[in-house]
Amino acid sequence: MPADSIAPDPRLCPLCGQANQCAMEIEKQTGVPQGACWCCSASISAELLRQIPEALRNQACVCPACAAKSASTSPT
Repeated sequence: MPADSIAPDPRLCPLCGQANQCAMEIEKQTGVPQGACWCCSASISAELLRQIPEALRNQACVCPACAAKSASTSPT
């Protein structure tokens, strides 16, 4: 089966492959209501979102570490 036809795991960051800690995905998986997701208060740059491979866009959230790394390297 070609790699392109394998659905991405919505629990993993499409940039680094680590757990993205998405509250919505945690709730789907566990059935336990979650509070607001960490990303609701995060600043995620357009540059970071452009780094996500096109086939993975809108399929999974980036993780807090990638978001923080992007925020720390963004010009002020």
